[in-house]
Amino acid sequence: MTDSPGEMWDRRFTEQAWPSEPDPFLVELAGPLPPGRGLDLGAGPGRNSLWLAARGWEMTLVDVSDVGLGQAVAAADALGTTITTVHADLSTWQPEGADFDLVIVANLHPGPDALAAMLAGAAGALRPGGHLYVVGHHVANLGRHGPPDPDRLLTADRLRVALPATLRVEVLDTRHRVADHGQPHQPRPSDAVVLAWATRPSAPGVHR
Repeated sequence: MTDSPGEMWDRRFTEQAWPSEPDPFLVELAGPLPPGRGLDLGAGPGRNSLWLAARGWEMTLVDVSDVGLGQAVAAADALGTTITTVHADLSTWQPEGADFDLVIVANLHPGPDALAAMLAGAAGALRPGGHLYVVGHHVANLGRHGPPDPDRLLTADRLRVALPATLRVEVLDTRHRVADHGQPHQPRPSDAVVLAWATRPSAPGVHR
């Protein structure tokens, strides 16, 4: 019998320690922003949301894993911050309104069509002037990081196609970072990622 996505991620978050440091490129791009309302899709234990909450952001975390969200709440309590969690499957969940200043889609790889739908929903949650941050594993990582299906991994062109045309894309890049995982006291491998930073314009129109 195959586990549901929630059961699979519950098991993974239970069996292994997850990275606690925020994504370095999110820190670079979101660090200069004033605190606002943030939405973290597929947040898991909340590495990015916890960093933002500690800086004064009002964060909402959505994930299919109760275990991951519970770990995020426990970490927020330890830091003396408050977060809001939503236990939901991102394939069906939709935000109620366009009232977020920042939406994060980090390391989710549902496949080309599902990614476009997910990013459309994420863009729809942004208020005018709000920012979307997307990052995922590059296809060059196949067999090392990310899902084993090459069609679910990213290139800059694949991410460009999936991004909604209503957003103004300010950064679309392939970069390398030190991988989040690895054996203790051993050099960590390099991880190629594709990232995007896009803004919902204050005035309607196509900005691609």
